[in-house]
Amino acid sequence: MIGLQLLDALLTFAHLLIVGFNLLGWMWYKTRKAHFVIVMITAACWFILGIWYGIGYCPVTDWQWQIKERLGEHNLPNSFIKYWADRITNSNVNTQLIDILTGGCFAAAFILTIYLNFIKPKRSGNAEIT
Repeated sequence: MIGLQLLDALLTFAHLLIVGFNLLGWMWYKTRKAHFVIVMITAACWFILGIWYGIGYCPVTDWQWQIKERLGEHNLPNSFIKYWADRITNSNVNTQLIDILTGGCFAAAFILTIYLNFIKPKRSGNAEIT
């Protein structure tokens, strides 16, 4: 049981890192290539694996929900973000609102990573501060 709780905590930490990096990894020049890769992996999970498992599919969520069910949690939402929005607010946050906000933020990060990695002129020397 403690092993499952530890695994659940590690998957939560991994989720938070992935979400945070997807949202903010474009900000620093040195992480932009890694950000592009992580955003593409996320998009592939959501839209390619999503063909078989449902749009927005996340294997990390799938694994974590399997652990949570073994720990006795049931009726889990499809989304990690929805799960935490409900927990933080102690209410049932509208699923459609969460999906729109998640998709919008991801779209913004996707556009930024494409622009910063492929369209914006490369920096020369120390001209760029970020």
